[in-house]
Amino acid sequence: MIVGLLTLELYFPTAGSLKSKRYVLRSIKDRLKKFNVSVAEDANNLWQKSTLAIACVSNDSAHLYSVFEKVKKQILSNAEVEIIRIDMEIL
Repeated sequence: MIVGLLTLELYFPTAGSLKSKRYVLRSIKDRLKKFNVSVAEDANNLWQKSTLAIACVSNDSAHLYSVFEKVKKQILSNAEVEIIRIDMEIL
C-alpha cells in the first residue's frame, strides 16, 4: 500500500469574514468527495488563509499522482481561491 499526502495552503482574496471563507471551504471539500480522498482542514481563525491536507491510499503511485492532479484542478476551478503552496508526500 502507498499513502499519499497533499498539503495545500490556500488564499481567499475575496473573503471578508470567517463565514465567507468557511462557505468556500465547505464547497471545496464537498466537491472533493468524488475523488475518494480524506480531507482535513487546519482550524485557524485567519479569514483569508487556510490549509487543507488531502490523503489517499492506493496500490500504484501513478494513481496517487493522477488523483492529486485532479484535486488541484478541481480546487483551481474555484475563482474564489488561490493556491499559495503545494507539498506532496508519498509514504
